[in-house]
Amino acid sequence: MVNVSVKSVELSNGETLFYREREGGEIKVLLVHGNMTSSKHWDLVLENMDEKYKLFAIDLRGFGLSTYNNLIMSIKDFADDVKLFVDAIGLKDFALVGWSTGGAVGMQFAADYPGYCNKLILLASESTRGYPFDGKLSDADESRRFTLHEEIKRDLIRTIPVQAAYDTNDAALLKLIWNAVIYTHNQPAPDLYDEYVQDMRTQRNLAEVHHCNNTFNISHFHNGLVPGNGKVDDIHVPVLVLYGERDMVIAREMTNELLADLGDKATYVELKNCGHSPLVDDLPQLLKEMTKFLEKEVQV
Repeated sequence: MVNVSVKSVELSNGETLFYREREGGEIKVLLVHGNMTSSKHWDLVLENMDEKYKLFAIDLRGFGLSTYNNLIMSIKDFADDVKLFVDAIGLKDFALVGWSTGGAVGMQFAADYPGYCNKLILLASESTRGYPFDGKLSDADESRRFTLHEEIKRDLIRTIPVQAAYDTNDAALLKLIWNAVIYTHNQPAPDLYDEYVQDMRTQRNLAEVHHCNNTFNISHFHNGLVPGNGKVDDIHVPVLVLYGERDMVIAREMTNELLADLGDKATYVELKNCGHSPLVDDLPQLLKEMTKFLEKEVQV
């Protein structure tokens, strides 16, 4: 039985971040979740990854047990929290794995804070050019890309219905959403699925995360809303891009953008018969590709 403990740390910015720590060997890995999830959703990885790895899975601000005292308004806000977190617990020389929105957080962190993570794994990650948010403010509207956080908060398609499901504990609707776009083939065991749904409801920053993804752009290209800042050039670690061949959340075009913008520093692996959650679709395949990359010698 693996030893996983839940801990917390107070950051200098007034937030308290909770995290799961799994005992292991000398190879340190930090797991960063995405939207509608938390460290809880890494539990299958925490339980099954080889014990040579010491694992940390964080609850980002506004997710899970972590506080949400100040609004998150950019992916950089999340990345800055990660910096304060690793400093607070003395974590250095680690690989960072970012899933979905967590991939953007990982890229921003690696670009802004060199010398901390030694490798970066992007699992079903959004693009270096962000994730556009299209919505409607009334039933009569045509769907369009929003530009403002205030618009996203009033969106009738993805924001208000999900927030209402959180507030009313409409587990059936949340499962319907996940079965339609994420768990399209395989589902977690029933008890675990129920735990995941209750974990989703801990999110307090839904509209802000959509806004962060909508305005994220570290490429050299305009993404249709904001110009790129070119920070992708400041990522100087090997990157593994993992993409499920039937991912219905991340378009293949976004993954192509990742690979184009990262260039030679990126290695690409397509996960066969996987969607947006390879953790549930094919955990052995996911762990095989992660460990192969983590154990590969870095070419200097």
